[in-house]
Amino acid sequence: MTSGWTFLVSFASLIAGIALGMALRRRLPAHRLSQETKEVVRLGAGLLATLAAVVISLMIASAKSSYDTQDAHFRQLAAYLVETDQLLAQYGPQGAEVRKLMRQSVPAAIDRIWREKATASQDTAFTANSLAEQLRNAIDGLSPQSDAQRALKARIMQASDEIARVRLLMYADADKPILTPFFLILIFWLTVIFAGYGLSVEPGAVAAVALLVFALSVSSALFLVADLSQPFAGLMQIPKEQLRHTLAPLD
Repeated sequence: MTSGWTFLVSFASLIAGIALGMALRRRLPAHRLSQETKEVVRLGAGLLATLAAVVISLMIASAKSSYDTQDAHFRQLAAYLVETDQLLAQYGPQGAEVRKLMRQSVPAAIDRIWREKATASQDTAFTANSLAEQLRNAIDGLSPQSDAQRALKARIMQASDEIARVRLLMYADADKPILTPFFLILIFWLTVIFAGYGLSVEPGAVAAVALLVFALSVSSALFLVADLSQPFAGLMQIPKEQLRHTLAPLD
């Protein structure tokens, strides 16, 4: 479920809970809403609110951890690309062709990663494409003519291996979207909580606006969880343009 749908479903459910609570308050006879009854409703709503707060806080922490992990892979990939490019520049004229090939393969590889991660499709995640194979073959084909170039080639090969490893880690550390049953149970808890609020409060414009703001705030928290759970899509996705322009144009 996308972050937008998460927000809309949760907000609509909470508004429905508020409306249900207020409707019950109007229709129930006065003796059914004694002080003891209201106290039981408040205690039950407070218990569910505590459980929901703990669950939402854990969800935010988990989503933020997943987002930070992918962002760290993203930064490592950018660093290894720059390192490889600099080593090729030091290698000499033979490395210039490989640097040109890198500038062709990197944007295509980035678009592929974002497309497959955004659509949750990893059928071809671990298969090599033609540009990646050409780049690897070009690096393997470097023929060092001196000890300095041999040392540089070893470092280039190592950096290339790190790029491949980080790229695979970006797929292996899969995103952690909100599980639908888990989300539905949490929404049920929150709906019951807001229905209890609507049942307990005296009808009025101030109370209605306050409950509306509370519902909006809780739905925003769930939106944050859903959006952070999808680092390669949504409003707070990792900016791929930064990685696309990591390698400076060749002179």
